Amino acid sequence: MWKFDSMLPSVLPNCRIQLGEGQTPLVKSRAIGAALGLKNLYFKLENLNPTGSYKDRFASAFISMMKMRSQTLCVATSSGNTGAALAAYCAAANIKCVLAIVDGAPVPKIKQMQLYGAHTIMVDGFGINPKITSEVFAALAKLTNSLSVPLPISAYMYCAEGMHGVQSMMYEILDSIDAQHVFSPAGGGGLTLAMAKGAITYSANYKNTVLPKVHCVQPEGNDTIASALRNGSKKANAVNNATTQISGLQVPSVLDGDMVIEHCRKLNGNGFVVKDNDVFEYQKLLAQTEGIFCEPAGAVALAGLKLAVELNEVHADEKIVCLITGSGFKDMLTVDARFNLPTIQKINSSSLIKEIESINN
Repeated sequence: MWKFDSMLPSVLPNCRIQLGEGQTPLVKSRAIGAALGLKNLYFKLENLNPTGSYKDRFASAFISMMKMRSQTLCVATSSGNTGAALAAYCAAANIKCVLAIVDGAPVPKIKQMQLYGAHTIMVDGFGINPKITSEVFAALAKLTNSLSVPLPISAYMYCAEGMHGVQSMMYEILDSIDAQHVFSPAGGGGLTLAMAKGAITYSANYKNTVLPKVHCVQPEGNDTIASALRNGSKKANAVNNATTQISGLQVPSVLDGDMVIEHCRKLNGNGFVVKDNDVFEYQKLLAQTEGIFCEPAGAVALAGLKLAVELNEVHADEKIVCLITGSGFKDMLTVDARFNLPTIQKINSSSLIKEIESINN
């Protein structure tokens, strides 16, 4: 990630907290692209970052800044991946980490945070009810301000310096291929905004860059931005309750939504609203046809691309990137609940070959 240090927050090299984040593979589709009639579909495998998600880019940039300022307390919120990333990088930096957790966040993600040494507190209704969510953000902002420490929520409106680390994902994409479309999942919109800002920043530094269209994809149970972008509105819309089951995208507040609309529109991007069941189907399809095991949020971009194909808004020869944002190991509870995988049964060793032959036939 720090290969692009001239486009990242200014941090002294000895203060950079690095665990191997960034430079994740950009893998060309072997099966799904062809099934959709696309010749150049790529997946950006952010699930291969140190803690299993793109949020490691955010944490590396942010915690490095904290280290340079000699700050020793990190107070943050999380639905899972941000907390895991901050917990890991705080551990590496010897910074105390306290996390207010979204109601219903996957237990494996919370356990990951705890193993890194973070203190975790789940707040009833947080991340589901917009009033409670706003109250939590306001209370934490007041607390961190009184302690003279930043509040690392992975949104530009709260923590632009951390989000500049996320922009490095787009730098890597454009450093590898002349992408014409980038499909990004969105909850509060920070990631999608980082992709748009990243494209604009990269093109300012590399003059021959062809700017890609950056598209915002949201589950229909949290459609704060995507429909507004498609329908020509300038403003995102908070929802009363985020009903989507896609962990990490249950963000009923607007957060970066207005800026997402502005920047995606500059890049001729559009909004796509997808059904949860389609997301889960593509999560399974990615695993079984591409060998990519992502969490549900990591399949949202691909579900949006499917809609774009149906609407004839992408073309067969264009270079298209879908962001795979996090590892499937983050949310094994969803795997157990959704995919009806076979139970594990023991057989006698004498029956092994016969069993294999029956499978092969």
